[in-house]
Amino acid sequence: MAMAQKKTAVFVGSLRKESLNRKMAKALIKAAPDSLTLEIVEIGGLPFYNQDLEDNPPDAYTQFRKSLRGFDAVLFVTPEYNRSVPAVLKNALDVGSRPYGQNAWNGKPGAVVSVSVGAIGGFGANHHLRQSLSCLNVPTMQQPEAYIGNVDNLFDGKGNLTSDPTRKFITGFMRAFAEWIARFTLNTSGGG
Repeated sequence: MAMAQKKTAVFVGSLRKESLNRKMAKALIKAAPDSLTLEIVEIGGLPFYNQDLEDNPPDAYTQFRKSLRGFDAVLFVTPEYNRSVPAVLKNALDVGSRPYGQNAWNGKPGAVVSVSVGAIGGFGANHHLRQSLSCLNVPTMQQPEAYIGNVDNLFDGKGNLTSDPTRKFITGFMRAFAEWIARFTLNTSGGG
């Protein structure tokens, strides 16, 4: 009997239309094994988290939380802004974690890929994000780590990944991520 595909939400920390992070997210989706089905979840329209709004939460909060609960796992693809994660990504974490006691991230296995034009591949953002994920009870894959630097040289004009070593790496990364997800979702289906 074949195992059900694990539904995985992909969050891109860059809002730019031609974002290298979005290109990498699409490459990761393409490299994923058949056991995963991945979908980019847009976070740019979420209003900044404000606890005062919880008495009558904006529809964007409610829909985001409901959507998040329908996924089995989460994958983050983020640039580094000032040695940390972009505000839009941190805001999504905050919106999904509230109201208190109703954390929609809770228990979903995750992974982090940081993407940068620089040589260190967004190391600071990767680890800041991991710190927040530990607080949200997202068991985050430790190995292999993914710091993808010099990304501006990895895609052609149409957004296709042209680097064979990078393609090989992300294929292995996504295979490991699928195994990580399976470890935490053996007895669940259709999200937590």
